[in-house]
Amino acid sequence: MSNIEHNMSITGDAPKSISTIQKIASAIGLTGLLILVLAIANFNFPNKSLFLSLSLGMITLGTMIFSVDAYWGKHAGIKNDGVWFKSLSGKGFWAWILGIGLTLFYVVLYWFPQYLGLNSESANTGIIALFDPLSKFINGGPASQWFVYGTLYTVAIWIFGFKFILKYRHNRYEIIRTCSVMFFQLGFAFLIPEILARLNKPYFAPATIWPLNYDLFAGYRLDSFLSAGNLGVAMLIFGIVSIFVITPILTYKYGKRWYCSWVCGCGGLAETAGDPFRQLSDKSQRAWKIERWVIHSVLVFVTVMTIAVVYSYLGENADRFWLTKDIFLWGSAGFLTLFFALIMIFKRHQLQKDAKYGAIGYLVVILAIIGINYFSGNWNIFFFPAYKLREWYGFLIGAAFSGVIGVGFYPIFGSRVWCRYGCPMAAILGMQQKLFSKFRITTNGGQCISCGNCSTYCEMGIDVRAYAQKGQNIVRSSCVGCGICSAVCPRGVLKLENGKTQGRINEDEVLLGNDVNLLDLLNQKSN
Repeated sequence: MSNIEHNMSITGDAPKSISTIQKIASAIGLTGLLILVLAIANFNFPNKSLFLSLSLGMITLGTMIFSVDAYWGKHAGIKNDGVWFKSLSGKGFWAWILGIGLTLFYVVLYWFPQYLGLNSESANTGIIALFDPLSKFINGGPASQWFVYGTLYTVAIWIFGFKFILKYRHNRYEIIRTCSVMFFQLGFAFLIPEILARLNKPYFAPATIWPLNYDLFAGYRLDSFLSAGNLGVAMLIFGIVSIFVITPILTYKYGKRWYCSWVCGCGGLAETAGDPFRQLSDKSQRAWKIERWVIHSVLVFVTVMTIAVVYSYLGENADRFWLTKDIFLWGSAGFLTLFFALIMIFKRHQLQKDAKYGAIGYLVVILAIIGINYFSGNWNIFFFPAYKLREWYGFLIGAAFSGVIGVGFYPIFGSRVWCRYGCPMAAILGMQQKLFSKFRITTNGGQCISCGNCSTYCEMGIDVRAYAQKGQNIVRSSCVGCGICSAVCPRGVLKLENGKTQGRINEDEVLLGNDVNLLDLLNQKSN
């Protein structure tokens, strides 16, 4: 007897129950997860290498079988599939359970690692001890909570990346960029730093660029680079070149997507493991205003902290460098002043009024604090010791925001909470993308049917449909160029492009179809 369908919605059917194969796959994956839970509960596994392999292997196998059964038998292309009716993806009971569980895990990971089995005085226990064999194989030492986290993070990106590729297999761009994220996470973010540690070299992740790598210029990091010989100096030079040369050039050519959607581990986890929650991002104008003020405040915070940290380091070791603390301090003030002055002179027409006021206000505050502290003889730039600023930033932003909130809130607020509201790297790249980049998403307004798929699945909270309906190019600093809006469009309205900067922002234009510009027609007629 067929089941009676009680759903009265005309927009889509309620999700169907999972198949038998998916139930078996879930059981396999949950069994692997159970091994990790037992390890947290201090269950003493007799052969840690075997049980770690079983755990990660069963989680991987279960996820892959589930993904193949869920997507391979369906037609290529994105369907809503009752996404708002599912408890997990529609902020239901299981979404809250998952969110609370992830949040608790991050709290313990960052501040109470002893409950995971970390022991600096004797052998590890718990889940950290389970990862000891893998850690010794890769970096030559016992595992830490960060090694456990890095391993699970990398596994998550790879197995959910496989699921993501199956789901978006109709789109070549999505397949290539997902493979790129998986590659950079495994090689540049996980293996290279661990291998460097095994070789007794400075821990350095080439894919993590300042200000995302906010400790790059901390005193202990600078000492480790300078004491490691030519390799350490090369790492430091690469870190500086990445900020001032590599990042601006690539962002000019390709927009911030080259990093946020192709390289960054935070974006990689959001795109893969966080894909089921992308529709939860807040699309309201209020959220957009909060986003701009919060993320740029974080950028100011990390800039202030970095200047203070480097200033403090040079003050204590001035005889070792040609760069004295005075040269650095006033050079930083001059650079910021020149940078903002050039933007106000040449790019002010691209900034909204509150952005102009905010930029000027932030600059005045920074310069005033530098001047007050310097001329008053207070060696604690910005009123506080540099190490305190770094500690506060690490606690508030590096841990609480990027970890606990950034990932723990996936099931409630969407997968890009950290990228939208907190990532200073995204703020810098967004500024460059908005003002200096060739990247844009072009729209064909005459083909748009206002289905709303693009806006629904934009994880950055951009109302893409509003642009598409007007045929207006999408040039937003928050856009990470993931291309999902284009992938889910049934009419081919949206296209990611790198073109000439002239006419890139067509805010006053309304396009009819591809080529007809109504304003031009009116102007020609009036002339």
